[in-house]
Amino acid sequence: MIRLQNLTLQRGPQRLLEGAELTLHPGQKVGLVGANGAGKSSLFALLRGEFTPDEGDCQLPPDWRIAHMRQEVDTLDRLAVDYVLDGDTELRRVQGALIEAETAHDGGALARLHTELDNADGYTADARARKLLAGLGFANEQMDLPVSSFSGGWRMRLNLAQALMNQYNQRSPDERKLKPVSISADPNTNALVVAAHPDVLPEIQTI
Repeated sequence: MIRLQNLTLQRGPQRLLEGAELTLHPGQKVGLVGANGAGKSSLFALLRGEFTPDEGDCQLPPDWRIAHMRQEVDTLDRLAVDYVLDGDTELRRVQGALIEAETAHDGGALARLHTELDNADGYTADARARKLLAGLGFANEQMDLPVSSFSGGWRMRLNLAQALMNQYNQRSPDERKLKPVSISADPNTNALVVAAHPDVLPEIQTI
């Protein structure tokens, strides 16, 4: 469960939470509502481990995974498909290490890293990212356009695709054998459907 005990959270001179108490059990569905600047995003950043409490405790089970869709886009020069692939942080780590190993002509590291790339399903990552984008309504030619060419609503779709790539990154090899995520979007109604095995995206299915 998620538990806040006598929690105080402050950002700069503003105290967002003071003496907060909260207990959320698995399966509960909760909405958080508040004015701009009230601390909603800061509370979620706390739950993701990006902030620490100024006072009190924030307790989460160590094996829980949190699905998070960013609200902002700060890499406008990235191609859409590369922006989505950035969500797979393990893939990007291995790819960066491969570049360093190639520069150093380190054969042993190259062999190890290519194995890690295979274990991370790195050879199918581009196809998976494009499938996510297609499900969200992006045409094939749009996937290779820079993020800056899209309007705000479409950038939010890119953030959702990036978040789903991150969820794939956090799955175990056994979970990756389960039915993959399926996404469809209706551009006329802005309706979005995310379908997945319950063991693949439990957080998203219970929001």
